Amino acid sequence: MERVRKQSKIIQEYGFTRMGQRHIQIVMLFFAGFIAYGIRAVMSVGIVAMTSENPPDDSIPTYPEWEGEGQILSSFFWGYIILQVVAGQIAEKYGPKKFLAGALTLASLLNCFIPLTAAKFGKTGVIINRAAQGLCQGFLYPSTHYILSKWTPLKERSRIAGFVYFGGQFGTAVSMVITGAISDTKLGWPYVFYLYGIFGFVWAAFYTWLGCNSPAEHKSISFEERKYIEQTTEITNVEENKMPTPWKDIFTSLPFWAVIISHFGNNWGFWTLLTEMPSFMSKVLNYDISKEGNLSALPYFFFTLLAIIISPLSDAIISRNILSLQKTRKLFNSFGFLGPALFLTILCFVSTENKTIHVVLLILAVSTNSGMLAGFNVNHIDISPKFSGTLMGITNTFANVGSIIGPLVVDIIVTDKTDESLWRIIFLLSAGIYIFATVFFLIFGSGEIQSWNFPKVNNKRSTPAVSPHPSTSNMPA
Repeated sequence: MERVRKQSKIIQEYGFTRMGQRHIQIVMLFFAGFIAYGIRAVMSVGIVAMTSENPPDDSIPTYPEWEGEGQILSSFFWGYIILQVVAGQIAEKYGPKKFLAGALTLASLLNCFIPLTAAKFGKTGVIINRAAQGLCQGFLYPSTHYILSKWTPLKERSRIAGFVYFGGQFGTAVSMVITGAISDTKLGWPYVFYLYGIFGFVWAAFYTWLGCNSPAEHKSISFEERKYIEQTTEITNVEENKMPTPWKDIFTSLPFWAVIISHFGNNWGFWTLLTEMPSFMSKVLNYDISKEGNLSALPYFFFTLLAIIISPLSDAIISRNILSLQKTRKLFNSFGFLGPALFLTILCFVSTENKTIHVVLLILAVSTNSGMLAGFNVNHIDISPKFSGTLMGITNTFANVGSIIGPLVVDIIVTDKTDESLWRIIFLLSAGIYIFATVFFLIFGSGEIQSWNFPKVNNKRSTPAVSPHPSTSNMPA
């Protein structure tokens, strides 16, 4: 109780609203996600313009002969899954800053070469390029999660992580709007790829200057802010540096498997909608490319708006002891999964003649998914702050199998992209996966730091998971 009172005093003296170096790190990570997801999403709308038979200007190259668009859309994830665990280990051992900046720089460079690759090497060249971009972006989530574990006090975790991660969704929305708008002009789709390459270069330059792995490494952080962060995150750097990764304990942990299953289910639904929604709106709802970019982006704008509410609400519920950390994570995760499942199911029984209702349901399906930001998405840090980078790498590896399979399943099932009955199968399948992931997380998810987070000399194998978090130490799970 003395520790709780001490930490509460620190929080009162130096709370979230007092600006400091951690806010700079948060903003930089927000824009990392904004740009990285923008680079990913460019292809979702861009592929429609790239394969169009009627470009806005005769000088713009198009490739209407390309078939199997799902291969191009999923190829990013072929490379993306490879370095996830390695990136987490690198982050924990060497620090993620230089690797994150370098990886996004290279991904941006490759993005600039997409038009040239398409012209010289065709569909195969684009697939290889996108896979290489995915390889580079494999550093994004593990590095971000590790940095968040160092810079975010528990009572700020949901709102900070929410802000950082909805940068990706906001970037997706903006990217779709920009891609749709530019693709419909005489500049054409190639300039969108050049633009996002430039965005990446600018971000990398600023992050090299302003970014930092942890408060302990920051040269100009105030003593008060460093004390506030370190004493409210339970950081123990000495133990962390000496402790090997407990692989067996990690892979036999049911709370961790709950995160894996949730991450897989989330990525299946999210990326299937992201990559295929433009095609659905174009082929089934008959929207043109200029409108399509804006309409495809709307769900992600609403995702961002809802995330702005959900993240601080989650922190408030935890800090005011309304619900335990564990129950709060399960509550918001369920909202973030059952919402999309419900609206995708309803969508299957609405005629495509009701275009407005379809768009509204797609907006609701995507935007309610924002609940996951305060659910499984930060649960890696809850159950193991020390190994959060590695945990994110592992779950993101499994999750992006779903990201790869989703678009390929669409290619297999939706043989005629104008047939709404085939799309109905995709939406119901995604809804079913969301529901299964919800149930698994409700049964096995946890908000407690697991015993394997600590050195073996300090706990027995039979020691139950412990929860040193001040906001949950006096509450039932």
